[in-house]
Amino acid sequence: MGIKLKTAFEYLIGVDGGGTKTHIRVERPDGSHVADGSSGPSALMHGTSKSWCAIVTALDNAFLTAGITRPPYPAIAAGCGLSGVNNPQWGTQFTEQNPGFGALAIGTDAFTTLLGAHLGQPGVVVAIGTGSVGEVLLADGSRREVGGWGFQTGDEASGGWIGLRAANHVERALDGRAEAGPLSKAIISFCGGGDEFSTDQNRQRVIAWVNSANQSIFAQLAPLVVAHAGHDQAAQTILRKAGVEIAEIARALDPTQQLPIALCGGLASPLRAYLPEPLKSRAITPRADAATGALLLLRRQLATELAGEPT
Repeated sequence: MGIKLKTAFEYLIGVDGGGTKTHIRVERPDGSHVADGSSGPSALMHGTSKSWCAIVTALDNAFLTAGITRPPYPAIAAGCGLSGVNNPQWGTQFTEQNPGFGALAIGTDAFTTLLGAHLGQPGVVVAIGTGSVGEVLLADGSRREVGGWGFQTGDEASGGWIGLRAANHVERALDGRAEAGPLSKAIISFCGGGDEFSTDQNRQRVIAWVNSANQSIFAQLAPLVVAHAGHDQAAQTILRKAGVEIAEIARALDPTQQLPIALCGGLASPLRAYLPEPLKSRAITPRADAATGALLLLRRQLATELAGEPT
């Protein structure tokens, strides 16, 4: 898939850098797949130096998996789709800290997700992971983003958003303002509390956990919400609201509901059941992932450079 290139680079890599993990796909210039690698988060909100460390670790893991000695960085061209690139300061810092890759193309993780989901063709994506964002690519080549405002004011339906609401629910349950159910008990256990529900110890454990949590840590509660949604009203309510939020993002991106729409990210599959119609029926499976989209972004940039056009 993608543009085949005659280039001096030995390898091209596509990076999908999110708030929970980093996924890298390694290809040769002819498009043949070499290996995949993964590591921890490389979202720029964690720091651009940490982002590069995660990318390099994932790259080394990929070459290790393939049983190939990684060549020097100048022999590798990198395409990166990263959460936080839409912050100009972070994007500039990331580019300046390039450890030596021979070429670098960067874009938001939303855009590379969009490119991968529809293989560069017009369409809509709503990406739901640690954070959330929606993007549309129109037939004239223009694109527009909805959401992606970040934690805590935005990122609706994301893992961080779900986890924040789950934490609020357990606080209310401990106060007696909400009914304690399987979800609240599971969260207390996750935070290190005991079996007896309404105790000062459990309250202090939850307070300590919440006060030390960031977006990625709150997102760790999302699997608990999904797991208990079949028998816990509070979990169901949170996920139904998440489905409504996804539908509102999709509607803002494509009011006519004519373009193909793909749901992407780690929470796309578990949240599909909570989407309202007609979105539930319209949503398709992405044709490829964001790392493939990052490779497509890179190949387009390299092709433009080879043609002698400004990038």
